[in-house]
Amino acid sequence: MEASSSFLMTLGAACLLVSWVLLMITSWRTEFTWGMVTLLLPPLSYGYALFRLDQAGSSVAFAALGWLLIGLGW
Repeated sequence: MEASSSFLMTLGAACLLVSWVLLMITSWRTEFTWGMVTLLLPPLSYGYALFRLDQAGSSVAFAALGWLLIGLGW
């Protein structure tokens, strides 16, 4: 793996981690149940975020950026 590829994949993973933390903060503020779902089942909570873009738009944007960077690094 080249250095640029591993750098892009590391940045993508960091963006995904930041998006998950932002989504946890947003979902805990909204409702306790969604906070627990975000903690235990992160993929399901992104479905929740897609329906609540007004509150969780930044976490979805970070997740999209993370997947884009991972795709470019692949």
